[in-house]
Amino acid sequence: MRLDKWLWAGRFFKTRTLSVEAINGGRVSVNGDRAKPAKDLKVGDEVSIRRPPFEFRVVVKGFSERRGPAAEAAALYEETEESRARRTVLAAEMKSLPQPRFKGRPTKKTRRDYERWLLSADDE
Repeated sequence: MRLDKWLWAGRFFKTRTLSVEAINGGRVSVNGDRAKPAKDLKVGDEVSIRRPPFEFRVVVKGFSERRGPAAEAAALYEETEESRARRTVLAAEMKSLPQPRFKGRPTKKTRRDYERWLLSADDE
């Protein structure tokens, strides 16, 4: 089965066009080598998919001609333990980062309060 079609059926990308763009952009490799969209996959191949900030390393377990439900797509591959552990650590780190306080452009009052706070911090 073609690599781009497998990535689409495995629900790593929403469309085949997006999977082709990722492959051509060098974000997908098969068995450690850069691949082309028409690369034929075999059961047991290791596919590395980089979707920033995460990287998935999966082993091909099966094929599907159609894009089915998530449970059916999960049966097409098995993620390596190392990959799963790295993703959970990164997700925990990202969750612990402070969230941005403002959404969009600050109001005039917010900007003035911030400037006042900066000036008072400089005086100390």
